[in-house]
Amino acid sequence: MKNANPQKSIVGIGSALVDVLVQLKDDQLLEQFGLPKGSMTLVDAALSKQILEASAGLESGMETGGSSANTVRGIAQLGGKTGFIGKVHDDKMGQFFKKTFEDLQIKPHLFHGSIPSGVAATLISPDSERTFGTYLGAASELSVENLSDELFAPYNYLHIEGYLVFNHELIEGILKIAKRNGLTISLDMASFNVVEANLEFLKRLVHEYVDIVFANEEEAKAYTRKEPEEALKEIATQCSIAIVKIGKEGSLVQAGDEFVRVDAFPVNAVDTTGAGDVYASGFLYGLANGLSLENCGKLGGILAAEVIQVLGAKIPDESWPQIMIALEKMKA
Repeated sequence: MKNANPQKSIVGIGSALVDVLVQLKDDQLLEQFGLPKGSMTLVDAALSKQILEASAGLESGMETGGSSANTVRGIAQLGGKTGFIGKVHDDKMGQFFKKTFEDLQIKPHLFHGSIPSGVAATLISPDSERTFGTYLGAASELSVENLSDELFAPYNYLHIEGYLVFNHELIEGILKIAKRNGLTISLDMASFNVVEANLEFLKRLVHEYVDIVFANEEEAKAYTRKEPEEALKEIATQCSIAIVKIGKEGSLVQAGDEFVRVDAFPVNAVDTTGAGDVYASGFLYGLANGLSLENCGKLGGILAAEVIQVLGAKIPDESWPQIMIALEKMKA
């Protein structure tokens, strides 16, 4: 039975990672480990350990990471009802992830993997460029066998990250269970190279299962070979709501015949990591709480504007009071 509360609930699924944010003094470490500056490179456990050990003396911090997990965290901070499905190990990183989510009132549906929890060594150069050495660890062990109708049934929406598209059996299995239980399915396309590598499979998934598609302009172009507005129109014929984010130009939203252009908020961008994830937080929270499409896009834009002014994918605590004031005005 669906939640009787008028506020609809949202569950995210994806890679449960912990971001270790390291402030580099120069780019020597990147060269040492062969990490192309600005890239996301998948690394094994041994290399992950070496990177973290080599950077141990530098200024660093930890926060929960993973695209879908970032989105769920933002929804929870807006006051939304959320859960998260993923896999961690019973180690320091896994315990940190679980406790952080519990403290935010996010229901953690976390399975235990046989290998260490996933860690993204996030190496921040002096010019603010970020380079990721990502060890998926236990997150990579999530499988359809872990999942059940009972896990999905209490929720109204499922938000899934495009990175899972590389595991065809897993993502289609997830979407089948969610659809069977009547959830509205939201997909973030994640990265243009994810789209390019899985194009035909991804198109079939969108046609058969997905209701809401988030893409930035590079992902939308990889998916349709078209510029943002034309790409939006094409994606909107395949799902109920299409969103194309166009950086400092804002975002475009289409649902059926309804088209909305949402302007971005002019801010000093320090680091764009997590901007797309928290845009989805605002949009989905708005949708689950009955806001107009325009206000869903505006709320997404407000969150994205806040996160790009800081290092990392987490909106600072001091930004939330102003965000909540803006949200109350939208609800009025």
